Amino acid sequence: MLHVNKRHHDYKIIRRVAVTAGVGFILLLTLLAYSAYIEPNLLRVKDIDIASEHIPPSFDDLTIVHFSDTHLGEYYDNEKLKKLVERVNELHPDMIIFTGDLFDHYSKYGTKRNEAQQLLKQMNAHLGKYAVYGNHDRGGGGSRKYEAYLEEAGFEVLVNETHLIELPNRQKIVLAGIDDAILGKPDIPNTLNQLRAEDFNIAVVHQPDLADDIANYPVDLQLSGHSHGGQVQTPWSKPIYTPPLAVKYVEGKYTIRGGDKPMQLYVNRGIGTTRLPIRFMNVPELTKITLVRKGVESY
Repeated sequence: MLHVNKRHHDYKIIRRVAVTAGVGFILLLTLLAYSAYIEPNLLRVKDIDIASEHIPPSFDDLTIVHFSDTHLGEYYDNEKLKKLVERVNELHPDMIIFTGDLFDHYSKYGTKRNEAQQLLKQMNAHLGKYAVYGNHDRGGGGSRKYEAYLEEAGFEVLVNETHLIELPNRQKIVLAGIDDAILGKPDIPNTLNQLRAEDFNIAVVHQPDLADDIANYPVDLQLSGHSHGGQVQTPWSKPIYTPPLAVKYVEGKYTIRGGDKPMQLYVNRGIGTTRLPIRFMNVPELTKITLVRKGVESY
């Protein structure tokens, strides 16, 4: 009798272990399927306000759509790009800013680049479309072609240069684009020394961790990507991996105090993926930024 009871007890334990393992396996497959086939195909619009006393009155309530890291390639194709363009245009931005990594590998996208260019041309913003180089734009055989490619799509590519956005009433803001910091030749001092503290200045740079240097100049807002938000996150820890120069500042909004005025940094989580075609707890992002003029305050 004791022998029978022991066998019955052992069977219950084995059964419990088997059921637990089966449920765990199904859960794992479900999470993998979600991370590979569902979340990378989602798109979330993040609305944020950027307030500053340096925003001119005529630029109050101006909207910027910021997107980054499309990584056009095997896992993010022209069909998905078309939907992105439609979503951007539905937001009716005054300005569009792209912070780099258009292709995962320029050469490998082949003849599909022509269609992608036509789609990018359809993005509309009456104050212009602007972009900078990312490290994937400098690599993959596209370094010498990226600038002309995007300019033919209606973007102005800023490479260590500033660009004045001036309205008919002569009120203005300034964009300063910095070259990619991994494969390019960024020149922060010569680019940002041109800026005036009394203007509202936006630095556009692919890698967010340059922010600590950029904050020493009269920059009000830095827009960056590169991190992908880590692509894979967990509820109980930081992202599993972020690339070099996206370790300290990974996603979202930060305030950095370095120079004469505080600088706000926004890091976009990006649209596509690289290396592994998965995202988890890290939905692709479009950022809609509204500029808000505020009264004079002491820092």
